[in-house]
Amino acid sequence: MASATRDASNGEGVEFIHEDDGSITARDIETGVASFGETKAEALRMLAEAIELHEGGGEPVTDEDIEEWDLEETEPGDKELPEFMR
Repeated sequence: MASATRDASNGEGVEFIHEDDGSITARDIETGVASFGETKAEALRMLAEAIELHEGGGEPVTDEDIEEWDLEETEPGDKELPEFMR
């Protein structure tokens, strides 16, 4: 069972959730953005990156990126759901 630690009295800060698998999730209380890592420090580094992206930082994915990463360009709902999801 996961457990959480936080002090959100002013609606700011970070909540740490200790997951059953040993990883730690860090969630920014103000934005709700979360990320995880094997340690609190790693979870905070990943959270900082996630918040930067959430706020418009980073570079957009291009067609060249999709081709380089060998991904299929599909729209949500293009494919039929598997039987167990119907």
